[in-house]
Amino acid sequence: MHLPGYFEFCCPVQIIAGHRAIDNLPALLKKRHVRKPMLVTDQGVLGARLVDVVTAAISQSVAIGQVVDDIPSDPDLETVRRIARCYRKNDCDGLVAVGGGSVMDAAKGANLLVSEKKDDLLWLAGSGHLKRPLRPLFTIPTTAGTGSEVTQVAVITDHDRHVKLPFASRYLMPDAAVLDSRMTLTLPPPVTAATAMDALTHAIEAFTCLAKNPISDAHALFAIELIRENLIAVLNDADDAKGRLALAVAASLAGVAFSNSMVGLVHALGHATGAVCGVPHGNCMAVLLPYGLEYNMHKNGHLTAQLLLPLAGPRIVAQTPTHLRARQVISVIRRMNQSLHRITNRQHARCFSEITGADGLCQVSIEKIDHIADIAMRDGALLYNPEELDHDDLVMVMSNAWSGTPLDMGRIKKGKLQIR
Repeated sequence: MHLPGYFEFCCPVQIIAGHRAIDNLPALLKKRHVRKPMLVTDQGVLGARLVDVVTAAISQSVAIGQVVDDIPSDPDLETVRRIARCYRKNDCDGLVAVGGGSVMDAAKGANLLVSEKKDDLLWLAGSGHLKRPLRPLFTIPTTAGTGSEVTQVAVITDHDRHVKLPFASRYLMPDAAVLDSRMTLTLPPPVTAATAMDALTHAIEAFTCLAKNPISDAHALFAIELIRENLIAVLNDADDAKGRLALAVAASLAGVAFSNSMVGLVHALGHATGAVCGVPHGNCMAVLLPYGLEYNMHKNGHLTAQLLLPLAGPRIVAQTPTHLRARQVISVIRRMNQSLHRITNRQHARCFSEITGADGLCQVSIEKIDHIADIAMRDGALLYNPEELDHDDLVMVMSNAWSGTPLDMGRIKKGKLQIR
């Protein structure tokens, strides 16, 4: 195994996992001297009565300062400002985020404002701007996908410019993440499928992109194995608490991995598609993952090939010649999307043309692909992609992902290399 001459790895987040892990939350709050936390969540989590589990665990120990329960699926700058104003008005001294990636990103953004005593997030966008720790933040994920509960990254939408703003700093990492199997038992099959594919993409891009390192690799590989072993089982038995907890752990492992090694092409296009078309991030990841691997294969196919064991198991590895294992990985992912499409009654999309809005129309129209490519060209994730891309390359990848057609490998000419 080749070891890099230099790398860094950081995950100071305390992780508590179990079937009743939330019972540990009062002790975590006490340790950080939090007496009046704000709870940040969304209407779906509230309606599923998951917040009740949290409040029951902590209400005897602390006075809940405020519950903000209307976080949208695509948190924006105004949402973050509103949370920060509410935090200050109610004299809160910490945050507890109960929800998926949107809720946790919104809480991270609000924590930036209240800790830095600012009203504008724009000056903090990017990385390296934070110089000191933030207020206490505790995350309780209700999906098993984003990994935001353990990452140093938050994404907030700027609707005026139609972009998703990345924020990255080790100080954005929560104090603790609580993984409780009860929090994901109510997830409907399409959301379970999409969020698991989000976690899978985090792990795979972490392992195959440029900033990988041995410690992030270990996290990524085990995350992939846990998803393979548990996703279909959970979809066939929604009450499988053991499987639910395994998927939650996989999402956190993948989150730790990509928070240290970063991501690439799949996320760049996924961020842009979400910003332009409003498609949920997990759906974008599921559709784009095989195309990103295809595009990069001539540069890092040897790494993609190593994923066949955790992704498909030893029998498939033994049956697959070494030179075909990278392509087999891509085929396995496409078959996985096909299985998820079937199990969810066709609600899990295999290509962008299958994703429709409330009006029944395709959310990602062909006419928007050029604009999506424009936005993706400015995404920092492309810096870590193994192969360079220009606007035309991004249009090509998006066009194939829209129609569901595998990439023509002979059209990939970057790096002075053309596959024939």
